Amino acid sequence: MRAFACNIGITKYNGLTDVAVLEHAIREDLNTHALRRLAVLRPLKVVLTNYPEGQTEELDAVNNPEDPKAGTRKVPFSRELYIEQDDFMENPPPKYFRLRPGGEARLKYAYIIRCDEVVKDASGKIVELRCTADLDSKSGGANAGRKVKGTLHWVSAAHAIDAEVRLYDRLFTVPEPDAAGEFKQHLNPRSLEVVTAKCEPSLKEAKAGLRYQFERLGYFCLDCGHPPSTLSQQLTFNRTITLRDTWAKEAEKK
Repeated sequence: MRAFACNIGITKYNGLTDVAVLEHAIREDLNTHALRRLAVLRPLKVVLTNYPEGQTEELDAVNNPEDPKAGTRKVPFSRELYIEQDDFMENPPPKYFRLRPGGEARLKYAYIIRCDEVVKDASGKIVELRCTADLDSKSGGANAGRKVKGTLHWVSAAHAIDAEVRLYDRLFTVPEPDAAGEFKQHLNPRSLEVVTAKCEPSLKEAKAGLRYQFERLGYFCLDCGHPPSTLSQQLTFNRTITLRDTWAKEAEKK
């Protein structure tokens, strides 16, 4: 809040400050101390056909690249994984650097994979990707120098834990909802979405008061006071803010 106040300065006149200024201050603060974790909000299954069945390896993942003292943690890796649905497209537009049929992308902290086959259900929905891993491309390994443009986050299917994740967003779709007409006309229908995410197992130890960056997604905190979290024994996380100002991009399109 102090950084936000410094950014807007002091004036003798009443003024309206774009909420993006506050959001920028929040991102700047959380980036320095939020612990990084892997979580997939809308899972799509990936099977690595050339990775041994039943094998698990522990990979080193950075807790916070802005704070070397935060150290590293181990994340499990196996033959079956989850990635985000948005990280795969059958017919992608130009400059789409995530996964596509025949295309490659790097799994963060892990290997480069290539999509060989797309599996669909009876309705035509994509339910699984069959991929090949370049087992010589392990991050941090002797032969990790091969470059691809896309890097994806993931979780091991066998080790993932479920969590309810509440994706809070701006309440209104315009900066001044009451400037003209009824403010209710400008309510954002997506101001709250609730999903069941797949998370890395270390989030079982998530603590209230700490902030977590779900890599490539945003900043989240553990909700300990809401009844569903207590009664179902399921973890619940609330999104504080996204990593990028998606509203600015929408404004540019308009």
